[in-house]
Amino acid sequence: MKKDILEQTAREYFSSGCDEYLKERYNAAVVLFFKALVAYVDLLLLQKTDQTPSSHNDRFRMAQKELPEVYNILDKDFPFYQDSYVQRLTKELAEVIKSDAETVAKKSGITL
Repeated sequence: MKKDILEQTAREYFSSGCDEYLKERYNAAVVLFFKALVAYVDLLLLQKTDQTPSSHNDRFRMAQKELPEVYNILDKDFPFYQDSYVQRLTKELAEVIKSDAETVAKKSGITL
């Protein structure tokens, strides 16, 4: 059940991020691509540990321990997600976060 919800949610966020990107709404695109990335991280954690995190802190801790390569992506991208509230983000940044979400999706076995 959780697996299906995470997959559907991640796909929805990713698809919505693509829609916002095409409308040149890059802040919204970054937020949605990052949310997709987080859902894919949670899916990987569920696959590996049979658990999902209950908070960002828990997610970071679990990812750092269980998925160090994915943790590095998550840790790199999280500040941009936070910046989306107070800065105008660029097309190039949206492309980077999108690519990172695609990378983690592939690791989780999801085809976009």
